Amino acid sequence: MKSTAVVSAMTMISRVLGFVRDIIVARMFGADAGTDAFFLAFKIPNFLRRLFAEGAFSQAFVPVLAEYRAKRTQEELKDLVDRVAGTLGGILLLITTLGVLAAPILVVIFGPGFIGQDSKFALAADMLRITFPYLFFIALTAFAGGILNSFGRFGVPAFTPVFLNLCMIAAAFWLTPYNEPGIVALAWGVFLAGIAQLVFQFPFLARLGLLPRPRWGWRHEGVSRILRLMLPAIFGSSVAQVNLLIDTILASFLVSGSISWLYYSDRLVEFPLGVFGIALATVILPKLAKDHANALPERFTGTIDWGLRITLLVGAPATVGLVVLAAPMLATLFYGGEFKQEDVHMASLSLMTYSLGLLGFMTVKVLAPGFYARQDTMTPVKIGVVAVGANLGFSAVVVLPMVLLSIPGAHAGLAGATAFASFVNAGLLFRRLRQDGIYNPLPGWGLLVGRVFLASLVMAAMLWWFPAPIEQWLQWSAITRGLNLLAWIGLGALVYGLTLAATGLNFKQLLKASG
Repeated sequence: MKSTAVVSAMTMISRVLGFVRDIIVARMFGADAGTDAFFLAFKIPNFLRRLFAEGAFSQAFVPVLAEYRAKRTQEELKDLVDRVAGTLGGILLLITTLGVLAAPILVVIFGPGFIGQDSKFALAADMLRITFPYLFFIALTAFAGGILNSFGRFGVPAFTPVFLNLCMIAAAFWLTPYNEPGIVALAWGVFLAGIAQLVFQFPFLARLGLLPRPRWGWRHEGVSRILRLMLPAIFGSSVAQVNLLIDTILASFLVSGSISWLYYSDRLVEFPLGVFGIALATVILPKLAKDHANALPERFTGTIDWGLRITLLVGAPATVGLVVLAAPMLATLFYGGEFKQEDVHMASLSLMTYSLGLLGFMTVKVLAPGFYARQDTMTPVKIGVVAVGANLGFSAVVVLPMVLLSIPGAHAGLAGATAFASFVNAGLLFRRLRQDGIYNPLPGWGLLVGRVFLASLVMAAMLWWFPAPIEQWLQWSAITRGLNLLAWIGLGALVYGLTLAATGLNFKQLLKASG
């Protein structure tokens, strides 16, 4: 629990700065064709980063590294790190070069709705040439973070994303006057952030004696095993990102602003997901890998069970808060300047539907490591295919009629499809772990679910009836909106916690269950 708290605290700092960054971007640039072009140019390398680096690579690398650390010498461990750094760096350099050269083709693939909108298409391609090298730097940053996490140094990798927010904020203020259009400054901020994040981790690797001296190692036994594990994991570990990318592709055909509305909605959902869900996954994977390597099945299932309980305890009230306070949150954070009242309304629609999938997203973060820690990357792939199919099917059934009938809010249907797919993914992962006897729920789940449901219901009722209507929020000053939002979030958390305590929930015992 201590490691999870450290990661959550560092992630909290990053997420808060991320909100500051998004507030500045929203008020300086609004939600229009220019911001749609930037968010597409940012999403492509960011998607590939999560797919290859934080997704497939980390899930394949950490278990192999844990095995080397447990069963091999320090020299063999260092050789693995050097070979992985050289091989990964060489592959990334090739991909980055191709990505910069093929920027217009990537815009066609990831934003086909931009075709025929010449200025918007050209702007997206120009910014993608600047942002794509971010993939090279951030993937190597994830590699360094995987090493540090495996040695229990969770705080440094969790703090590293702060540099992305700082660089983008600085670029917005200081580079905007030197770029035409000004939004191009944000692309340069992304590029510089990639370099800063990688360099920041070097001293900490050096203290462990594992600062890499990159060497090509395609035929190295450990590298070959990582690559074999990566290939299926590329898809399986990143189903949520694939579904979000599908949203962006389909949203490119909708009215201008749709990609931006989805982006701001996703950012708010990513806050609890990053602070708690990803923090849990970051801590659980090395622990599960170690338990598997040491043949400790009871501790293995106990870790998953504890992770699921914490997910329910945190994810349920977070979902309620995001759904009920969607419009007030967006108004407080982004309303003003170029971000208009219509943007608040449209973004709140997608935020509410995205939020319904938060528990599904968080549950996947706990269940998927149960496969990757045992070096099983194929099963999540097969399940991921079903989840993506569910997303596409839901989108076809719900969103396509809205587009054909010109019904406003089609982008919210895309968010709803992604939320639905998250539960399909989580449900199938859970069922497979149970069928294979890998995870057996410990006693007390029925009572915990009942307590959380009751506490969430009480919290939802209070937040639904008592806060002022959104029209009033929009008339308040930014400070008044901020104070009111903090007050209602605090009261909601207090009511939720007191209701749980009144039902007899023992918080200390629940936290201690992590072992």
